[in-house]
Amino acid sequence: MSHRFKTHLEQALERGDYAALLDLVPYAKLIGVECTRSGDELLFRLPANKDNIGNPILPALHGGVIAGFMELSAALHLLVFTGAPGLPKIIDFSLDYLRAGQFRDTYATCQVCRQGRRVANVAVTAWQTAPTEPIATARAHFKIEELPLLKSRS
Repeated sequence: MSHRFKTHLEQALERGDYAALLDLVPYAKLIGVECTRSGDELLFRLPANKDNIGNPILPALHGGVIAGFMELSAALHLLVFTGAPGLPKIIDFSLDYLRAGQFRDTYATCQVCRQGRRVANVAVTAWQTAPTEPIATARAHFKIEELPLLKSRS
């Protein structure tokens, strides 16, 4: 993890403001991802942006943009809540599209389902109207840097 990224991560955690951290991720800047924290939950937002439309006739968001938004949300969520010493690396990402993503703001929340020493699993739900009406759900598996073992003193 670069010193610059680590500094931005520490500042984001202290302030609860993740904009500077997201600015370091070119794809997040390209599609316009935003993140806010409410208590112990991060809420990710993908503002409506004409550049993210895949089907102009409907209009509907491009499926790849939805997937990228959800994968990025899962990685940032994992980074913030696990205390992993480095950036998580994606192993597998499985996405279920449930309905078309209309041209409006899209939101996502994540939940760490399991965190081991080397692998973590994150569930992601994306919606537009209400969290109970998701447009997509995903499961992401990440390789995380192993936490150093603490040596016990005898």
